[in-house]
Amino acid sequence: QVQLVESGGGLVQPGGSLRLSCAAPGSIFRIYNMGWYRQVPGKQRELVAAITSGFSTTFGDFVKGRFTISRDNAKNTVYLAMNSLKPEDTAVYYCNAVVTGSTYWGRGTQVTVSS
Repeated sequence: QVQLVESGGGLVQPGGSLRLSCAAPGSIFRIYNMGWYRQVPGKQRELVAAITSGFSTTFGDFVKGRFTISRDNAKNTVYLAMNSLKPEDTAVYYCNAVVTGSTYWGRGTQVTVSS
């Protein structure tokens, strides 16, 4: 079982920035493929960004260079730095881990972009 704990969400004005963190306690974090997804009511959960154990990254088409995903294996943590936030980025953001064929989710953190 992999526990994922997200933090860093909140309210930000359009054009602002936030950094989300996801801690994944466990000595084998370095082999996890990690990702961030988001979901708004009535819509499917969508990929925001992902980073493999080998540090390859993938982003959702809507990101368009605004977000950065990174990981610190020494801290068992993955980060999502979000810049130039838009109201349409408002959603619950979920951390995701894939390891040995199993998928795990955090409880989510709310991001609200509003003036």
